Amino acid sequence: MVINESRREKRERIRERLLDLVEETRDGASIPAERQLCEELGVSRPTLRSVVDDLVRDGLLVREHGRGVFVAKAKVAQDLAQTASRSLLGVGAVDGHWTSRTVDSRVVAAGPRISRRLRVSPGEPVLRITRLRLVDGDPMCLETLHVPQALVPGLAARDLEADSFYRLLGRRFGILPTDARQSIEPTVVDESEADLLGVPPHTPALLFERETRDADGRVVEFTHSVYRGDRYRILTQLSLAARPDNGRVLGGSWSAASTVPGADTLVLDPYWTEQA
Repeated sequence: MVINESRREKRERIRERLLDLVEETRDGASIPAERQLCEELGVSRPTLRSVVDDLVRDGLLVREHGRGVFVAKAKVAQDLAQTASRSLLGVGAVDGHWTSRTVDSRVVAAGPRISRRLRVSPGEPVLRITRLRLVDGDPMCLETLHVPQALVPGLAARDLEADSFYRLLGRRFGILPTDARQSIEPTVVDESEADLLGVPPHTPALLFERETRDADGRVVEFTHSVYRGDRYRILTQLSLAARPDNGRVLGGSWSAASTVPGADTLVLDPYWTEQA
């Protein structure tokens, strides 16, 4: 027991010990029993449980009623800096073995919102495919792909279960995707998304929206994806060297620009933009 320790210091000490256990213990294995940890740390059970609850909410530990507390499965990580030049080929630097299962596939009218994203008329037939993406067998992402039907005649949902959409565009339809704009923002899952992803409703998640263009500037895809917040994380590499146009590379394909989808102006911290 530590003498003259504040409540905050005590909780931080417990948290550091539990984080050490997470790093030292293999995924899915149990951590020491509550009684053992309380004796080791010299703290009460309610205090220990409170810190364990925090790590459960952070997705680092899993509590199973009647069995104990276990180290959660590691989060799937995507390195944006590495995927920037490779993701359009479907070879993203993302952990784990990815597979897909089709949830829904149909041809629909684009409608006002999707037509704006695809730059087509609202009545344009659009192939809409919703699929569940799995990593090592675990649900990770619910993805809805929209593509003008005229660009991909004969494309079926089963084709995407066996191959990358971008490879199919090139090999089968002669379309070369060259660039994409992608936004990422926090969200929560609704009831239908929660059921497919295997999480409670309103669980925090990451919303990805991407527009992809070909060499002629046509928008060939709009994709809306919801990733589990408890199992997915994003890595970026920051470069602080100035570009010739006085912009700053923020990581991967991200750049300091005022053309970020959904924002008219991106205000940068002057710490990163002022010349030394």
